[in-house]
Parts: sequence; structure tokens; C-alpha cells
Amino acid sequence: MAKYRHALPQLKEKTFLTDGGMETTLIFHEGLELPHFASFVLLETEEGRRQLRRYHEAYLQIARARGLGFVLDSATWRANPDWGMRIGYEATGLQRINIAAIRHLHELRADWETPETPCVISGAIGPRGDGYKPSRTGIDEAERYHSAQIAAFAEADADMVTAFTLTGTDEATGIARAAAARGMPCTISFTVETDGRLVTGFTLRETIETVDAETGASPVYYMINCAHPTHFEQALAAGEPWVERIHGIRANASTKSHAELDESETLNLGDWDDLGRRYRAAAGLPRHAHPWRVLRNGPPACQGDLRCLRTADGYLTARPQACRFPVASRATRHLAFPQLDRT
Repeated sequence: MAKYRHALPQLKEKTFLTDGGMETTLIFHEGLELPHFASFVLLETEEGRRQLRRYHEAYLQIARARGLGFVLDSATWRANPDWGMRIGYEATGLQRINIAAIRHLHELRADWETPETPCVISGAIGPRGDGYKPSRTGIDEAERYHSAQIAAFAEADADMVTAFTLTGTDEATGIARAAAARGMPCTISFTVETDGRLVTGFTLRETIETVDAETGASPVYYMINCAHPTHFEQALAAGEPWVERIHGIRANASTKSHAELDESETLNLGDWDDLGRRYRAAAGLPRHAHPWRVLRNGPPACQGDLRCLRTADGYLTARPQACRFPVASRATRHLAFPQLDRT
């Protein structure tokens, strides 16, 4: 039975952490080959599962040391029919691997969870197409398309599902409806361009209000991922009612556009000092003034790095005397790490 499906602890007044960028870390720092950026293939071998465990445990150690909860996202961002087919996975193989991914996280939770550090298991969903391009999947089609993966997560007793790097309202709506049909709490995370709009041209307000209207506000909350704070902070500064639906940011360290990143083969470290200042400034403001401080993470869909992260002096520190992240804030739900990106 799913442990937190009916009472997600990150919705309470408690700070949670998550990881900082699975696929990029494994490819660029661990030297692994992941076809089409698909980390789920690692679940097929004992050594691959050890790699995934080591990746998560680096973050879990910080969470335990700080007495914080953790959201464990599965290695399944690419485990859908279109991307799976490119790697040789058909429907039965995808069902098996999606279930295996959640069971792998159950093993991690059994080893790392304490009463003070709850671990929420989330099935990660990626877009049907490219996370940097407009989605062409309609609502009904998206609901059918993503339902099998969500059903596998539900069968394996995931606590929730999170759809990352979405670029349009229709696919987001279909995913939310498919999750609701399975009784699964769902988080929807959009990615935005440098102007703070989705690649389709819609504003965040238009996007969130549309999905809420089409789903009866079924997503438990929304997030923004794979974008630098300078790309979206102005859109959130007004403190309008729709902003209250955003409970998380998984920010990039790089200010580069998606087009620039998509053509890159090396990592862009970004300006960690600037990013740290933005996080610190946001953490010192009331939630309505800068609500994006509520959840700060690093998406499996984008890129992240833990090599320089450590704990010191009451902060999560990305580089000594550089980027510091407050670990406790009254409105904070879910805190994690910035992204390094290809440049």
C-alpha cells in the first residue's frame, strides 16, 4: 500500500529536498551512456541499480544530516511509448520497468527514511516529445498515452506522480486527468523560455488557469523546472492568486536559452553566486512576494551536480563561501539543488 498517497507530507509546514539532475550527472560526471537521455535502462542490471542508488544516496545523506524529508523521483522520465520504442521497449517492457523503478525507490526508502525524514516516492513522467518544443498531443490523446505509465506507478505503490518539462496545456491536462482517474496525486511542472512564457507563447498564468479549469484543479500543485530564475521571477512577483498554485521551482544555474542548451555538448556551470543570492533574497521575503521559494529543486529532466554540495553552518552550500540555500523557512515545502546545463 502506498504510504503517503492520501496525505503528502511536503504539503505541510516542513522542508523537503530532492535530487539535482539525474541524467546529466550520470552522463557528464559518471561517464555513463544513456540512450536518448533514458536513465531507466540502468534498472536492467545490478551495476546500473547500484549507480542509481549511489546517485540518490548522495542527496539522501544531506537530507538525513539536516533532518529533512525527501522526494524520491523515479528514473522514468523517458519511460513512455515513443521514447521507449527508440530504445527497444514495447508496452510490456515499459510496464515492467516502470514498476521496477518504483520498487527500487521503495528499497531506498526502507534504508533511509526516519520519522523525522519522510521519503515520498514519486513516479516521474516526461513529455511525449521534446521538452524544449511545443507539444502536439491533444488532451484526450495525452490522457490515453500517459495512462499506462501512471497505472504502473499506482500498481507499484508510488505515493504520487510528477510530470516534468511540459510545454503545453493539453498534455498537462491529459496527464492530470489520467492521474485523477487512478487516484494518484499529481504535480505538473512546466518549463519556460527566457521571456517567462512557455514555448507556445502562453504565460504561466494562462497555462495554470487553463489546466485548473480543464481538470477541476486536480493537480496538487504546480512547479517550474529547467529555467533560470531570471526567466520567470517577474511573472511571479505580482503575487496574484494563480501564483499560489506554484509550490516548486527546479531552477537551472545557467541563464542560457533552451535553444542554446539543446545544441550544447558540454556543461555550463552558470553563476552560482548570483543564483545563491537570488535564493537567499527570495527566502527572506513573504511568500506572496516571492512564492517561488516554496520548492527549490533540480529536475531529472534537466541537469544538476552534487560535486560541490555540502552542509555547513546551517546551510546547504553549493560552493564554499558562494551559493547558500536556507534549509528552513515557514512556507518552504521542498528544497533542493540548482542545475548545471549543457553549453
